[in-house]
Amino acid sequence: MLAPLAAADLVRVSSDPRLTRAVRKDRRRTSAQRALLQERLSRFPVDSAQIAPTRLGNAIRRFEEYGHDRYRLDTQLLWNELTGAGPDKLCRQVELARTSVDFFVALLAGHTAVALIALATLPAASADVPLLLTTAVVLGVLVPLWYRAAVTATDEWAASVRALVNAGRKPLADALGLVLPKELAEERKMWTMVSRLSRIPFHERATALDRYRAAP
Repeated sequence: MLAPLAAADLVRVSSDPRLTRAVRKDRRRTSAQRALLQERLSRFPVDSAQIAPTRLGNAIRRFEEYGHDRYRLDTQLLWNELTGAGPDKLCRQVELARTSVDFFVALLAGHTAVALIALATLPAASADVPLLLTTAVVLGVLVPLWYRAAVTATDEWAASVRALVNAGRKPLADALGLVLPKELAEERKMWTMVSRLSRIPFHERATALDRYRAAP
């Protein structure tokens, strides 16, 4: 049973003609089309507050927030510790996957720069106009392809980061002298304290982390 306010919101949203058209369109989609849409949706952060203005930014942001979303483990803050304590094979997978994304981003930036230089050279007296225009057009066509390839390449990067977080939490806890709790809720409390302690100078309340410390 929905609350009155929630029920009113549901009625209002359901009566939106744009949403009604979208629902009818979705019902006509095949299973393959829905799977492709789900794949595109998976390239966005779980938390809508983390949505970035670009597709590439969202594709990267989704796995930057994975550790915090699942375990309250701030991987951005504890990345060096995580990669230092995590399995070597997974760390290599993360680096290789990131290299693929970096390659396409480098192509994107390089071709954009060359295309702009070609266009800027057109007014020169000795410029080969047909060659410069052809270069600018060809590279301009390739730039969106490199961008799409970079976005797609983040899938492997995201998978390797997720694997590192899932399998590297235990070695990280051991390296920090902590015992990983059995309950997920308690583990999330522990990683929240660790993340906070890493951000601020030592405080008396940091002693709350003592109950997770391994026996000397």
